[in-house]
Amino acid sequence: MNGIHTNILKPDNSLIRLEAPTDMGLSLMELLKANDFDILATCGGMALCATCHIEVVSGFEKLPAISDAEYAMLDTLPNIKDGSRLACQLRLSDAMDNITIKILGDGN
Repeated sequence: MNGIHTNILKPDNSLIRLEAPTDMGLSLMELLKANDFDILATCGGMALCATCHIEVVSGFEKLPAISDAEYAMLDTLPNIKDGSRLACQLRLSDAMDNITIKILGDGN
């Protein structure tokens, strides 16, 4: 199994480190849901609800470019950050090893 590590920054600033496979086509949203993080994913990963809104705290430069659809959804949020992305739009890849994220949800 090919794998990477993803760091999740909790509200108390502690880190949880997850190991994730990169050979299964999973999205970051699917990884977070599988590890019982509070991600609603109401739209099922179609970039239509922003309930998987995350802030990439470190490693943003490792991510693929943002699509127009993802940007349009993020642009509707009250808590958008410079490092905002939708976890459903990020397929796990070797390039994403050791990124650090914070879960923001839909801003409500």
